[in-house]
Amino acid sequence: MVILSKEDTMDAYKCPRTIGIKFKSILLTLLLPLLLFLPNITQAKEPIRTIEGYVTKISDGDTIQVNCQGAKVKVRLYGIDAPETEKSNKKTGHVSKPGQPYGEEAYQALKSKVNRKSVKLDIMAVDQYKRSVGIVWLDGKNINKEMVAEGYAWAYRQYLDRPHASEYIELEDQARAKRLGLWEQNNPQPPWEFRRSLKKGKKGRKSW
Repeated sequence: MVILSKEDTMDAYKCPRTIGIKFKSILLTLLLPLLLFLPNITQAKEPIRTIEGYVTKISDGDTIQVNCQGAKVKVRLYGIDAPETEKSNKKTGHVSKPGQPYGEEAYQALKSKVNRKSVKLDIMAVDQYKRSVGIVWLDGKNINKEMVAEGYAWAYRQYLDRPHASEYIELEDQARAKRLGLWEQNNPQPPWEFRRSLKKGKKGRKSW
């Protein structure tokens, strides 16, 4: 509660406009210390945990498997979406899932960077498939950003938080301008649209 002085009370009868200014000044003085302790809404999203491990497998251009103290951890690279790779049935050899242009190149690029190497992982979330979603660090380098900067992946705008969004999108724009990697194509289809089209195709076949 703000208690006005006797002088302020008298002023209220003489000059309401002045007392309003004084009251606002007193209120601001009281609230300012509280405002300083409020969290900054533009602050970067912090990792929920950081782990270290040895990369044992590359699944595609944005997914790896890491051995962390004997435990197998599947990690989806945060903030990026690489072209889909072709998947084949191990028994029959038949293609079970088609891939996209530059899917194999993205896979090979990520493999050359981190396969059989020790990495640090900033885990940002866990996705619907129970994979850890994280930023991969190797020798101080952000591998996620490298994949986007070299044209092997899109900035995954739907799942990017500040300030990562602007950083990743800027790297994508630069790769696009230089026509690096997948940007050699005139109009490459984003992986999320490709996956959506595959789901629609499956539904269509089931309805026959």
